[in-house]
Amino acid sequence: MKAEGLELVRVMMIGGRDDPTLQVMAERPDTRQLDLADCERLSRRISDRLDALEAQGADPIDDSYRLEVSSPGIDRPLTRTKDFEDWKGHEARISLGEKRDGRRQYNGVLIGTVGQDIVVDVPNLGETRLPFAEVHSAKLVLTDKLIKATAPLSSAEADEISFEEGVRADDADTIEQIEEGQD
Repeated sequence: MKAEGLELVRVMMIGGRDDPTLQVMAERPDTRQLDLADCERLSRRISDRLDALEAQGADPIDDSYRLEVSSPGIDRPLTRTKDFEDWKGHEARISLGEKRDGRRQYNGVLIGTVGQDIVVDVPNLGETRLPFAEVHSAKLVLTDKLIKATAPLSSAEADEISFEEGVRADDADTIEQIEEGQD
């Protein structure tokens, strides 16, 4: 990953027995995004490495599977302690492996981290510390604030926006303002 200038976000087998998929999520540290060329390059590199391991008789996955390489997306999984710090101020859904104080699910605004604890502002509970080691899964919640924070850094390669019949004038104005970087 580092040789490609990327950081690993998550590796996971998904899809069950009928459609096993090795899912690899990565990102560029500077943009937190991954473009198609990054995905293609990383996919080839991983495939080559897995093929080499198979040829050596050391295939880490016995059965056939698909390889999926992608960016984490907007409502990304939070898999590293640094993710909880990087995305503070945004809403998250955190599930623990075991119940803590009678609950397993915590939704709220990320405050950050203290040592190996995640700090989240949970409605009706306030500031709550959760040990990172007890987190089963965590992801950002899709909000307008998150969408704005994850907008592409450059729209230079984006397709041109075309308006379909029935678009209201104020919608067109809003889209033009977004294109020009004004909100």
